[in-house]
Amino acid sequence: MRAVRVERFGGPEVLAPVEVPAPEAGPGEAVIGVEAADVLFLDTQLRSGWGADFFPLQPPYIPGSGVVGRVAAVGEGVDPSLVGSRVTADTGERSPETGRTSAPQGGYAEFATAPAESLVAVPEGVDADQVLALLHDGLTAQHIADAVVPGRGETVLVTAAAGGLGSILVQLARAEGAHVIAAARGGRKLAWAKEQGAGHTVDYSEDGWTDRVLELTGGAGPDVVLDGAGAALGTAAFGLTKDGGRFVGYGASGGDFAQIDPERAEERGVRALSLLDLPELDDASGRRIVHRLLDKLRRGDVAPKIGQAFPLEKAEEAHRAIAERATLGKTILRVSSR
Repeated sequence: MRAVRVERFGGPEVLAPVEVPAPEAGPGEAVIGVEAADVLFLDTQLRSGWGADFFPLQPPYIPGSGVVGRVAAVGEGVDPSLVGSRVTADTGERSPETGRTSAPQGGYAEFATAPAESLVAVPEGVDADQVLALLHDGLTAQHIADAVVPGRGETVLVTAAAGGLGSILVQLARAEGAHVIAAARGGRKLAWAKEQGAGHTVDYSEDGWTDRVLELTGGAGPDVVLDGAGAALGTAAFGLTKDGGRFVGYGASGGDFAQIDPERAEERGVRALSLLDLPELDDASGRRIVHRLLDKLRRGDVAPKIGQAFPLEKAEEAHRAIAERATLGKTILRVSSR
C-alpha cells in the first residue's frame, strides 16, 4: 500500500512516500480503507523529535492517527457486518497497560488498523471530513470547554483562533452564548476567525494587542482565556485573564507552553489549567464526547471547516504549511477517492 513515513527526526523533508505491506486485522481490530487522514500540529512536533518523554516514537514510523474511510476487513471476534461501513477512528498506538492512545501512528496510509470498539460510525447526511475534524480537535476542544464551562454573557479570549482546534473552541463558546474575542496573526486569519463566530478579533502580531483586549472587556479582562499560542503570547494572555477567571493553556504553537506562576494565579483567584490538569479520558469517555459533538454538528452548533487538503504524497507540503503558519482551520490528507 501507499504510505508516508517519518524516516528520521527532522523537518518536513523527512516525510517520505513509500510502499509498505498493508496491515492485517488482529483479534478485536478492523482494517480501514482510508479516504482522508487528520493532520495535527502535534504530528509536526513529533516528526521533529519533540516530546520524546511523552511519546516514545522511533523512526521509521507512519505518522498520523485520525482517519475516515470504510471498513475493509475485521479480525477475530469482530462483527463481520462492519465491513463496508463508513467510520472514523483513532489509529494511534495504544498502551497495553491503559488502552490509551500514546502516540499518533499509522494514519498517513491507504489502510490503517484500529480497535473495532473505537470505531465511530459516520452518520448519514453528515460530511465525513467534518466528522474527521471532530475526532481529535473537536474532542479536545469539548474537553477544554467542559473544564471551564464558558457561560452565556461571559467573555472568552481564544488565541491561535484560526487553527483547527481554536476554530472549534470559538464555535463552542459562541454556541453557549459567550462573547468571543479571537486572537490570531494577520488579516487572513482574523477574517477566518470572524467566520467561525468571533464577535471581535485582535491581531497579536501588532503592538498593543493586550491593550485592545482590555479595552474590549472594559478593563477587567476576559472571564475565560483559552490559549493555543503558548510561549510569550500565552503568558501575556494569562495576564489578561480576569481576576477570579479561568485559563487553559493547551497549545505550544509558539514553541513552548505558556509559563504560568501558580502563586500569582492563586493570588488573583484564577483557575489556571494545562491539558495535563484536565480529567483523564479513556477510550469510552472520548467516544461519548465525539457522539455529543456529532449531535452538535447535526444541530449546527459546530461546523468545523477544512481549510486545506493535500494528497497523501504531499504530506511534506502539509507539514511545511503548518510550520509556516500558512494554514486555516483543519488540515487533512486526501488518501483515496470516495
